[in-house]
Amino acid sequence: MEGGSTPLFLAAFGSAWLAILKVFLVIVAAGLLVRRGLLGQNAVSGLSDVTVVLFLPCLIFSKVATTLDPNAFPLWWALPLAGVAMSAVGLGIAALAFRRELPAKSNMLAVASMQNAGYLVLPVGLALYPSEFDRFALYCFLFILGFNGVLWSVGKALATGSGRPGSWRGLITPPLVANLAATLLALIGGSRLVPRIVLEGIELVGQAAVPAATVVLGAVLGSVTFRLRPHLWDATRALAIKLGVLPLLTVLAVWALGLEQVDPLLARFFVLEAASAPAVGIILQIRTYGGDEQKVGSLMLVSYAACLVTLPAWLAAWEVIVR
Repeated sequence: MEGGSTPLFLAAFGSAWLAILKVFLVIVAAGLLVRRGLLGQNAVSGLSDVTVVLFLPCLIFSKVATTLDPNAFPLWWALPLAGVAMSAVGLGIAALAFRRELPAKSNMLAVASMQNAGYLVLPVGLALYPSEFDRFALYCFLFILGFNGVLWSVGKALATGSGRPGSWRGLITPPLVANLAATLLALIGGSRLVPRIVLEGIELVGQAAVPAATVVLGAVLGSVTFRLRPHLWDATRALAIKLGVLPLLTVLAVWALGLEQVDPLLARFFVLEAASAPAVGIILQIRTYGGDEQKVGSLMLVSYAACLVTLPAWLAAWEVIVR
C-alpha cells in the first residue's frame, strides 16, 4: 500500500470501525443477557417472531413502496439477480475447497457462501449511511428478494444435510409478501393511492425492525455453544472464503464495472454484503430441521468476531481504491 494511501485507509477504517462497533456492542450485550439467563429463550422467540411477522414487513413495505422509482432506477431488477449470483459464486468456490469431503461437509458450503444479508447489513448501513438509509434499505430488500430464495432452498439443504431443499411453502414469509407487494405497488405507481397517514403508520412500526433484529441476532449467537478446536481447518477454509475471497472478488467486479461513478452507495452496499458474516438463518435452519449446531455455531461466533475487523477493512480498502 503506497504511503499516501495508508493514512486514507486508516482514517476510513477507523470511521467504519466505530460505526460498526456500535452495532456489535448491541449484539454482544444481547448475547450476554442470554448467556446470563436474563433473557430467556421464550423472550427471544417472541421478539424474533414479532420482528419477522410485523416489524420487518412494515420496514420493507415503507422503504420499498416509497423509495423505489423504476424510472429513476431502471436496473432495480439486477439487485435480486445479484443476490442469487453472489451466493452462487461463493458456493462454487466453497465446493472446490471442500470437493474431496462432500457431502459430509456440505454445511461448510452454506457457511462459506451465504451472508447475513439483512440482520447485520441493515444496522451497519444505518450506522454508516444514516442520511441515505432509505435508499440503502431499498437496495438491501431488493437484494434479499433474490438471496432469500437461495438461502432457504439450497442453503437449507446444505446446512442441515437433508440433501433436498425445503418446501416452497417455507419461502412464503411475511417479509417476502411485503417485499413483493411493495415492489408491485411501486412499479405500477400504486403507492400514491395509499393514504399518507397509513404509510406513516407503517413506517412508525417499521422503525423498530433494525434495533429488534440486532438484539435477535445477538441473542441467537449468545445461545450457541463454542467448541472450535476440532474444526479449525474447516473454519479456516470456510471463513477465508466468506470474509476474504468473496469480498475480494466483489470489490474487483464492482470496480471493473465502474459502479462507483454511477452509484457510490450501491457500490458500497455490494462490498458490505460480500464482506458480511454468515447468515444467522443457517443456525435457525439447523435448530429447526437438524444438523451440526455445535460446529456451525462455533464458526458463526468466530466469524462475527472476525467481521468486526474484516468488514471495516474491506470498506476502507474500497475507499482507497476509488480515490
